[in-house]
Amino acid sequence: MTDKIPYAPVLRTQADVEAAWRHLINPLGWPEPRLWLMFVDADGVPFPQLCQIEAVPAEIADDGAAKLATLLRELVDEHGFDRVELLLCRPGGDPPNRSDRRNAAELYGACAVAGVPIDVIHLATDQDFWPIPLDALGEVRTPA
Repeated sequence: MTDKIPYAPVLRTQADVEAAWRHLINPLGWPEPRLWLMFVDADGVPFPQLCQIEAVPAEIADDGAAKLATLLRELVDEHGFDRVELLLCRPGGDPPNRSDRRNAAELYGACAVAGVPIDVIHLATDQDFWPIPLDALGEVRTPA
């Protein structure tokens, strides 16, 4: 019998969050777009279960993002989480494209309006992970 040390990251930086996604979400490969959620306490320790939303539209509409943000706000309030980390997933291997940036912008905007604390949204494709920071969205940024 071997003793396995449980994975217990402390998420303080964007690099910590990306490393956690890389550790937790594998193998890569997506039949359709998905969204993963990780709830994090004030001490930077994530809740031990991840949430996955399957069959996410290729382009997230503002009403869909708003409904998700409302649900996230309720969960954060009810369980006392400090923030939510979001991981967009899609088939293919290309770096973030306009649709990915638009989806991230919708999520950033809806979470800001709902008062949901989030950090940098990440993207996972069939081949790699990329951060999609708010300040890099430029022309597709959705105002809060």
